[in-house]
Amino acid sequence: MSTNPIPPLHLYSVPSDPQPPAAAAPKRERPRTAWTADQLMAAHFPDPKWAVPGILAEGVSLLAGPPKVGKSWLSLGLALAVAAGGQAFDSVPVQGGPVLYLALEDTPRRLQTRMGKLLGGQPAPAGLTLVTECPPFPQGGTEAIAQWLDRNPDARMVVIDVFAKMRGQAPQGVSAYDADYVSVGYAKRLADHYGIAVVLVHHVRKAGSDDFLTEVSGTNGIAGAADATLVLKRARGQADGILHVTGRDVDEAEYALQFQAASGAWHLLDGPVSDHTVGDTRAAILRHVRAHPGAKPKDIAGDLPQVDIDTIRRTCSRMAADGQLTRDGSGRYYPDTETRTQDVPEVSELSDCPVTPADQPECPGQSELELSGLSGANEAEGMAE
Repeated sequence: MSTNPIPPLHLYSVPSDPQPPAAAAPKRERPRTAWTADQLMAAHFPDPKWAVPGILAEGVSLLAGPPKVGKSWLSLGLALAVAAGGQAFDSVPVQGGPVLYLALEDTPRRLQTRMGKLLGGQPAPAGLTLVTECPPFPQGGTEAIAQWLDRNPDARMVVIDVFAKMRGQAPQGVSAYDADYVSVGYAKRLADHYGIAVVLVHHVRKAGSDDFLTEVSGTNGIAGAADATLVLKRARGQADGILHVTGRDVDEAEYALQFQAASGAWHLLDGPVSDHTVGDTRAAILRHVRAHPGAKPKDIAGDLPQVDIDTIRRTCSRMAADGQLTRDGSGRYYPDTETRTQDVPEVSELSDCPVTPADQPECPGQSELELSGLSGANEAEGMAE
């Protein structure tokens, strides 16, 4: 009878290849949870560790989106980039380190096919561990992930795709909100104890909303327990998707993304989201007004000889009504209200984004506070203009 039976197909069997005896993992001290006020003010805390600077910090991040929008392609691409120490979205440098990817709705063959497209002939990073079965959090999943993290003390990220497979049965006698909060709490304890980013891939409701946080499926307990929420939504124009981000350690922002079907990769587009989600005429007007606040339609017409002046006037008026521009009493247009009363802030030469303070992580997207509404961009109108 064999003394080496086939290991069970879940996380406890990773890695299954013979390994040399590992050095004892460093003992992790229990985090301190109480201070006097003066002690707390005198304490020094390290800055949050970033899996993807400006987008994914240590803690629990929800990555939500509708079915078939490309969440799994995005999360697998991020896992490969972090494990290899490459560039997330082909533009954001990331520090490399071990990554655990729980692909609980995939087969090994499907994962191999996806990784082959994403890698494009590059070697697969040994630092990425892929698992297709794992018990739910309450039934041993927490311990299984913790064991992997103990074996990989330099781990930077854990991705769980999908969260519904790990949350387990709701405790009896508790409200739906409390059950959702508890389910995210399992991942939260792992993220806080090991100082890593845990990404929970999740779904959104069928009904849309102006507030992307309310689109996350389930009660508010899910988003409330998470440290950050990322919602990937389909877009119009040049962008195939918009990634909405908000969180405790992450500045609220929006990122325009383009999906490359040939490679399966999501690419970050330069500049504000509004430049990539409106018709060509609106985008050109936005660029002109951003560079020349206070411009009139006749001024803009000089940069758009292919568009007649009447179309520019009508488009500017509609953009003002949609909140994409503001207009003063003399018919001058501005990219936002603040530029009418103060100097234009310093911007990056690369992305047109305001230069971030030295104590903030660089963020390649556009701040939510600096963006105009997107819903007013009419697809048919953009094509006609």
